[in-house]
Order: sequence, then structure tokens, then C-alpha cells
Amino acid sequence: MEARGAPPQVLLQRPWLPVSIGGCQLQAKSWFGETAYHVLLTDMSCVWEERMDSADIEKRAQELNRRLRAPVKAFFSHLCEVVQPCLAGSDGRPDGEAQISLTRQDDGSISMKLKSELAGLPFYWEFHCTPAPVNMVCVQLVRPLLAMSHLLQRQVEQLRGLLVRKDAEIQDYRENGATLSRERLQTDIFEEKTYREDFISKALPLLCTEQLDALGFDVDLQHLYAAVVAHGNARSRKRKPSEEEQPPAEDPDLTPSLGVSVSSEAGEDREQSLNRQVDAAGAKMADRPTVQQSLPVTSVPAERPSSKPKKKKVVGLFR
Repeated sequence: MEARGAPPQVLLQRPWLPVSIGGCQLQAKSWFGETAYHVLLTDMSCVWEERMDSADIEKRAQELNRRLRAPVKAFFSHLCEVVQPCLAGSDGRPDGEAQISLTRQDDGSISMKLKSELAGLPFYWEFHCTPAPVNMVCVQLVRPLLAMSHLLQRQVEQLRGLLVRKDAEIQDYRENGATLSRERLQTDIFEEKTYREDFISKALPLLCTEQLDALGFDVDLQHLYAAVVAHGNARSRKRKPSEEEQPPAEDPDLTPSLGVSVSSEAGEDREQSLNRQVDAAGAKMADRPTVQQSLPVTSVPAERPSSKPKKKKVVGLFR
């Protein structure tokens, strides 16, 4: 059975397309697999989605078409042929009798009802789109729009610098005696602050009075959206192999535990060495009395690690 919905990166690469369904102007992006689909719709006030796998499609088809006994693959291709042109902004339909309508529900969801003809019999289908989660909206719409905004801002900055250099070039021509052959080509020196204030005062009122359908993606913005998403996916693919190559982090508790075992083993070695020194010193006690006085002093710290034999068990946890 095909997975429920499209992989996140696959759906992300699909552009937002302007569509008109039941008189409503929407932006849509969709993915249709062999026996599954994922649809996103927005009117710039809310985002709705529906994802269905093979089992869900079969269940809904039986509920809407009681006489349908065909497997999912048999009628899903017909559904794609009828629906995909509608979600791609195309008015043409393979079946001239196909009808699609949109209804807004009281719970905030929307329902798209489709009626067409399959093998001489009526075929019904409904899309039940519910409000998309915030994470889906951020990934599919908000983040790409912010990236597009920053990219366009950088383009504006480069164009501003180009205008300033062009003004300096024209001024140099004038100072060296150059004149315009046609006065209509003469322009004023570019002043960024004045231009920005004038542009906002004139363009913003026009933008606010336009309909919401004018806030969608035109062809240029669709290309920019695709470029931003493709670049983000390429960076993600480069980041994943580098993360896999990094060695796993060591257990922070390993070093202290090993330190305890090493110190205890070193203490035993020192104790055995001191015992041998004591035996050798016993034979020469009369000749070297100072050794006898130093032995008790050096043997005290040697007995401390050996008095805690339980800590040796820690070593076994990491073998």
C-alpha cells in the first residue's frame, strides 16, 4: 500500500498555482501518486489540506458509489484525469460532463464535490480538506516566502548600487562636455530615501484595494519559489551526509569510571612494590633505620584505593 500523502520534500517542490473552484479564487498545490494524493489549498486567510492513501480512497469510493466494485487503481487514474486540471489552473477538462463545486463548512473545513462519468455510470468524489497544522503552513508557505523576501531585498540593494554608479558615470560624461541628443531621455539623480517614500505612498494604497486573489503567485514568483525551495533542499542533502560522518559522542560517565579503575589498579601495583621494599628493608634495618620511618608514611595513601574494591565492578559496564 502506498504511503499516506507525499514525502515532505516532494510536495514542497510543487509550485502554488492560482485556481478557481466554485467561484472561489484559491492557491493550490497537489501531489498524486499511484493510489494516494495530497492536496493543499489556501485563500491567503487559511490553509487547508487533505492526504489520502489507498485504503482511505477505497473506503470513501465505496461510500459515495455503492455500485462501484473496481479496485483503487482502476478508478484512481480517472479521478486524477478529472481533478488535476482543476488544481493546475486549467479550465479544460478531459470529460466535458465533469462538475466540481466547493462548500465551506461550519467547522472551518472545506469540501470539494466532484461529479463525472466512469464507464457510462456516474462517479462521485469528495475532498474533505481540514485546516492544516502550523508546521505544514510554515514549511510550505511561510519559510519560502521569507526567503523570497530576503532574496528580493538583496536584489533591490544591488539595483540601488547600480543606479548610484550609473548616476556617477553620467555626471562624469556631463563634466567632460557630453550632452543628450534627446531631452526626453534626461533623468534626475536617484535618491533612495525620496524614491522609497514616494513608492510606498503610491503603491501601498493600490495593493490594499486589490482583491485577495491578486496576492497570489504570478509566473515570476512561481519560478522564484521553485528556485528557493530547490536551493534549500540541496543544502539539506549536503548537511545530512556530513552529520552521518561525525563520530558518535562518547559517554560522559565513561572517563570518570575508567579513572577510578586505573587508580585502583595503580594503587595495587604500588602496594606490591612497597611490600617488596619492606621485605628488603627488613634485612637491612640495622644499617638503614630511616627507611623504617618512611615506610609507614608512604604506605598510608597506598591502602586508600585498595580499601574500595567495589569500584572495580564499574569497569565491567563498559567492556
